[in-house]
Amino acid sequence: MASLGRNTATQATLKTLGVDVGGGEAMLHPQTVKSYLGALSRLFVVEDLPAWRPHLRSRAELRRTPKRYFTDPSLAVAALRSNRDQLMGELSYFGRLFESLVTRDLSVYAQANDWQLSHYRDSSGLEVDLILTSLDYRGWAAAEVKLGGTELIEQGVKSLRRLRERVDPDRMGEPSKLMVITAGGYGFEYPDGIAVVPITALGP
Repeated sequence: MASLGRNTATQATLKTLGVDVGGGEAMLHPQTVKSYLGALSRLFVVEDLPAWRPHLRSRAELRRTPKRYFTDPSLAVAALRSNRDQLMGELSYFGRLFESLVTRDLSVYAQANDWQLSHYRDSSGLEVDLILTSLDYRGWAAAEVKLGGTELIEQGVKSLRRLRERVDPDRMGEPSKLMVITAGGYGFEYPDGIAVVPITALGP
């Protein structure tokens, strides 16, 4: 649980988790790690976010490793016995917890509307936190999750623009929406349609 807490919202492999659990002395066998993850998944404690596999205009190779999440991000905090002061001192990790929170909320909203969640990563280094796809594959949307601040929001917008340029619109269609989800502040929209949306404005 502590290892999953440290690696939440990442594409940690079975080997990575096994080494982490072993503390550098003896690696836990990947099959053992897989069985533990299976048990935690059946108990609705953890959930994997699969990789999206769209049709691309480029020759970039798609990465298939899922992202690891707790079904409730507070479980990651509890597993690490962390607290508010520690989290505020590690904003990079706090950002991953916020991504977990947004993933949980969007998962609920998506299921209510017959959509599903995934993530995107390719061989060029482009990553997008969340992809929403309709179950009939006729629609898709994408979201980058950022705590806030002009610089981080601009990074998210840049990634979304790169994704839009990379996906083949003839086979996948144009995105229903591209958005950067933030922890607070004002919502607004760029001239090209990319929206900045505080988590408090999210809804089904």
